[in-house]
Amino acid sequence: MIEGIITKGVGGNYYVDIGNRIVECRARGLFRLKNIKPLVGDLCLIRITEEDENAGYIEEIKERTNEIKRPPVANAQQLLIIFAVKNPEPNFLLLDKLLIAAELNNLKPVICFNKADLAEEGQKEDIQSIFKNTGYKIIFTSKYNDDSIQEIKNILKDKLNVFSGPSGAGKSSMMNAVQPGFYLQTGEISEKLKRGKHTTRHAEIFKLSFGGYAVDTPGFSSFEIEGIDEYTLKNYYPEIVKYDEGCKFLDCLHYKEPDCVIKEAVSDNLISKIRYNNYIKLLEHIKSSKPY
Repeated sequence: MIEGIITKGVGGNYYVDIGNRIVECRARGLFRLKNIKPLVGDLCLIRITEEDENAGYIEEIKERTNEIKRPPVANAQQLLIIFAVKNPEPNFLLLDKLLIAAELNNLKPVICFNKADLAEEGQKEDIQSIFKNTGYKIIFTSKYNDDSIQEIKNILKDKLNVFSGPSGAGKSSMMNAVQPGFYLQTGEISEKLKRGKHTTRHAEIFKLSFGGYAVDTPGFSSFEIEGIDEYTLKNYYPEIVKYDEGCKFLDCLHYKEPDCVIKEAVSDNLISKIRYNNYIKLLEHIKSSKPY
């Protein structure tokens, strides 16, 4: 049998990249019996038919490291979060939610601030200071800057990448600079996904010419914080985890409690006020059980 990765699924047909070509496959009935739905990104073993070397059957699907619900993608490794430096102004609350989504989906996040050519003096430093003591990788990009495009290629290379971010951030033009024609394909897929029941529920991952795969995640921006309660939210803020050992109360929410070392860390400029205020906003919504 031959190992490959599912890159597309349409009407029960799965297109498996085995390295030197794409093989159109059907899934064995045993997957239905086991209630396993093949997904793009699945690593699988296939058997080529004797009649046609470009056709085959999926015999085995390897264990998944993760599974994103919208669009359905398995084994993604990295989330590239793309915001603009300005036009539009970055929404740091949405950015925090996407960072939490990355953690929930076992993805390594990379924060990309695009349209860096529009940045005002000191703006990059101000943005970087928001994420002090978080450990997140932050890059600044522009389609007019070849070095920044090469940096993205280096980050994406040989990984299965998903990316997300608000409209207007220049995501499509930047990714087309990284891989010409990328959005000519993924845009069509995104539209199909929006149209719903008459089309496949599968996404399509796009093979990068320099190594690796990528897929857009238009629905990722509107996720709900599922499975996180008021006591676990703080675990998704690395800078809070870093400084919260000295709190008077073991279950301190860093909210209205006295003698809170996190509030002191904010006052001492060790934790960004913007990030802390976003944490409080999310905490209040979780405590009130309102969807956010």
